[in-house]
Amino acid sequence: MDSIAIVSVKSEANEDIRRIELSDSSVFSFNVHYLPPVCYDENIQGIESLFGASAISHNIVISSAQEEGFRFASACLRAEKNALQLIARAEQYCFGLRLKLEKKGHKPSCVRAVIDRLCSLGLLDDSRYAKLWLESRICRAVGGLQSVSSPWRLLTALASRGIDRDVIEPALRQALDEETELQLLKCFAEKLQKKQKPALSFKDPAACRLMRSRLKSEGFSSFSINSFFEEN
Repeated sequence: MDSIAIVSVKSEANEDIRRIELSDSSVFSFNVHYLPPVCYDENIQGIESLFGASAISHNIVISSAQEEGFRFASACLRAEKNALQLIARAEQYCFGLRLKLEKKGHKPSCVRAVIDRLCSLGLLDDSRYAKLWLESRICRAVGGLQSVSSPWRLLTALASRGIDRDVIEPALRQALDEETELQLLKCFAEKLQKKQKPALSFKDPAACRLMRSRLKSEGFSSFSINSFFEEN
């Protein structure tokens, strides 16, 4: 098999992007941040000019592993472009973005590299996504725009999306301050009361104990539960 050589490398508008031409006539762009260590092998002479010049010709012979590294960086760049398009439309989270990119045909290794980079740049953040998702869902539930939920159901819904509980729980505590949690509890209790026959009587100790137990199992705090029954 004939050896492959770098014919030329040109910088593009983004200083991290290079356009490379190989001796097999293939031409493609790549992001230097996605290059694996093998591409920086000291045996590649002129490596500094390779990534530093705006436009320069080369005749640097590279190994098959190094060629694969450049093509990997190019594949990552394509995946990153798709990822940024999705992020521009709506806030994303790691697991969901991974599924979307893999569904578009990007290799898992490229997707992992892209997600790691986007996280390091702050463009992808599961904590931020969880906070925004919870705030939106709670606001709509309290406002009567969608079915009423509870802390436990909110946590479960986010966990089912592949977000870690260690991320969800702090976001949930932040989204549910005392006032907001009490509002959500009132909506949830009202929903339970409508389903209950006969209607709950707050003068019935047994019925109140049952309601307290249900609200606690749904993740509502003792403070909110006590406040609710004190008001009634």
